[in-house]
Amino acid sequence: MNDQPTPMMAQYLAIRDANPGALLFYRMGDFYEMFFDDAVQAAAALDIALTKRGTHQGEPIPMCGVPVHAAESYLLTLIRKGFRVAIAEQMEDPAEAKKRGSKSVVARDVVRLVTPGTLTEESLLEARRHNFLAAFSQVRGESALAWVDISTGAFQVMECPVSRLSPELARLAPRELLAADGAGLDELAADAGAALTDLHASAFDSTAAQRRLCQLYGVETLDGFGTFTRPELSAMGAIVDYLDMTQRGKLPLLRPPSRERMGGAMQIDAATRRNLELTQALSGGRLLERRISAPSRDLHLIHARQQAVADLVEDPRLSADLREALARVPDMDRALSRLALERGGPRDLAAIRAGLTQGAAIAAILPDDAAQVLRESASDLTGHDELIDLLDDALVAEPPLLARDGGFVAPGYDEDLDQTRRLRDEGRGVIAGMQADYADKAGVSSLKIKHNNVLGYFIETTATHAERMMKPPLSEIFIHRQTTANQIRFTTVELSELETRILNARDRALEIERRIFDRLRTALLEKSAQIGQAARALAEIDLASGFADIASGEGWTRPRVGDSRAFIVEGGRHPVVERALKRQSESFVANDCELTEGETPAIWLLTGPNMAGKSTFLRQNALIAVLAQAGAFVPARRAHIGMVSQLFSRVGAADDLARGRSTFMVEMVETAAILNQADDHALVILDEIGRGTATWDGLSIAWAVMEHLHEVNRCRALFATHYHEMTALTARLDGVENATVAVREWEGDVIFLHEVRKGAADRSYGVQVARLAGLPASVVERAREVLDALESGEREGAAKPAALIDDLPLFRAAPPAAAPAVSGKSPLDERLRDVHPDTLSPREALDLIYELKALGEPQ
Repeated sequence: MNDQPTPMMAQYLAIRDANPGALLFYRMGDFYEMFFDDAVQAAAALDIALTKRGTHQGEPIPMCGVPVHAAESYLLTLIRKGFRVAIAEQMEDPAEAKKRGSKSVVARDVVRLVTPGTLTEESLLEARRHNFLAAFSQVRGESALAWVDISTGAFQVMECPVSRLSPELARLAPRELLAADGAGLDELAADAGAALTDLHASAFDSTAAQRRLCQLYGVETLDGFGTFTRPELSAMGAIVDYLDMTQRGKLPLLRPPSRERMGGAMQIDAATRRNLELTQALSGGRLLERRISAPSRDLHLIHARQQAVADLVEDPRLSADLREALARVPDMDRALSRLALERGGPRDLAAIRAGLTQGAAIAAILPDDAAQVLRESASDLTGHDELIDLLDDALVAEPPLLARDGGFVAPGYDEDLDQTRRLRDEGRGVIAGMQADYADKAGVSSLKIKHNNVLGYFIETTATHAERMMKPPLSEIFIHRQTTANQIRFTTVELSELETRILNARDRALEIERRIFDRLRTALLEKSAQIGQAARALAEIDLASGFADIASGEGWTRPRVGDSRAFIVEGGRHPVVERALKRQSESFVANDCELTEGETPAIWLLTGPNMAGKSTFLRQNALIAVLAQAGAFVPARRAHIGMVSQLFSRVGAADDLARGRSTFMVEMVETAAILNQADDHALVILDEIGRGTATWDGLSIAWAVMEHLHEVNRCRALFATHYHEMTALTARLDGVENATVAVREWEGDVIFLHEVRKGAADRSYGVQVARLAGLPASVVERAREVLDALESGEREGAAKPAALIDDLPLFRAAPPAAAPAVSGKSPLDERLRDVHPDTLSPREALDLIYELKALGEPQ
């Protein structure tokens, strides 16, 4: 038995071994094939058939494959399931390989390694979200985080202590995180939903990184981009090194790195982002996601953004015109990135043409006295006339997807191309005339001239008619080529010569178009900085107009944002809950929130029953702070927001079984993070601290947490609790004030008013809520008995709850309903006596069933 692999399989194994840790898509004609373990894993992940091909070392070789034309959808599935994929393409025409010998293998090599953080294809990306690749580096006790979106070219870096890494990853939500071997970031990466990729420590060498970055941007020094620390250089260099490896030397078009200042944005940790659901259901664009994920702490910037929104709110006609024009703007950033990576096509050229054209139109409708943000954006949208004219002249209105298909260059743009196309297209007419001439000469009206990729052009007729064509004198014209089951095929000297001219014209036309595509691509890449700036300007205008649109439609107002510690909201609403209620034709109850402007800490202790709206009130005030510092208007009648440096939210309950953490442990870990980090400009939202343990334990913890917030953190806070004993703290702590969600009792039921008032709730109304939830009446009644006993004993000073209920009678289940008497006739019997089944219609039978069911239920 020969255990040596075939030449093709030997090539496959060599390429696979050179790309460990990745599934290998091995190009074979129109398919990407996978073998061995790759095939087994891919078949299971993609739910496709697993077959066999040949043997290796005496065992059958598992195999599966996907069509090249549909590969992107399969790639997306594999990436989302955590795989990396190496794409091995055929690097030469099979005909070239045959010249080396009949058994020669077509040369193949990996042209790209597809990973979660290096996607560029439109079908693999979320149109409205960034796709960040991040890298974390530590150098001599200092650390930094860099991130890039190769689909748009955005490249940023910042100093990042290890303690800040978790909230920064939560903000960025990178798809992939690069780290040095042994960095121990598995848990942090998992929390952020990022695939962790370990690189050798050499990839993070800061000296080599500086050289790589200078080479990338063609500069002698990076000083023109800013001053970077060693860890920042290391993190950026690791990204560039990784991109060079995954893209096989075709580096994407990256903007010069921008250094982000620590403290420039509101800090929001991962738990708070989950609790407030800041971006989970966001339907806006990438800039909106960035603004909501990282609200600014720059007052000048916040006010400038607010003024842009205000201008558009005050001019509804201008706002509507902008929204209409912006709806026709394509994604220029990603089109430009695909062109830079040589993965773009004619439609990417057309996207940039459309974007720049619409940009010029948008700049023209913005008034000269518009807000600063709008004026600066309009300036970036002008000056592209030469590029627009070039693309207008060169491209047809609706170009095809792929350059290799041709047909995207407009007539009249290139004289050589026009002449070649005429020869190609007129050849079809000549073929039609030749067919008529040959049909007349042969006396065969059904004679056809056809074409396929094997024979080229040929004459085809039936065997019956072909007999005399194969005899003189016709045999001197028609040369026999092939006999099939039902047809005879011929050629002629004239047809062969015409075929050569036509084929040459077709190939030449495609070659000319390919050259034109390359020239246009180069022209765009030379202007990439200006195009990128225009794309960012369009995003800025789009975001301002979007904020204005929702402000006008939902009655939002411009908040006052300043440096103080004030937090005053009049008539505040929760935007998501309010919209949901509107769909049900219900109104939202607006509420005020007033935390002090002075030096004394401001904490509201919020009590009231469950379901009354405490959590909604907490969340709506947190969202108002986020929107205000994002530069948007807010859902309130009036708002004055002092700068919020950090936003913390501990709302809701969930366990973390993967790490062996109970619900209470998760609650305590998140609370600890707040108490250890919150500064005096933070806003803290806490809901039901201590509920996951015994009553007195929970009350003790909640009490101590409240005191720590007041005395140590000295921050603004909304603290919701069901421990009414804590309302006594307002007499001990100057900065704590009681507030409650109002309810009303009516004939034993509780009515939720959803109105927040100053003062404390006298009880939780838990038994009434349980009744509303549908607990059996016997359980509700028993709960009332126990509650009365406990409250009575507490008033009399009893020591333990168990002692308070010793005298209560034991719980007894309600007796079952009495069975109907055997003698006599029941109402069911009486009703059935008059029923005649054969006369009932289907509808009458259904009505009867409902009637009998009602009669049979206990009264």
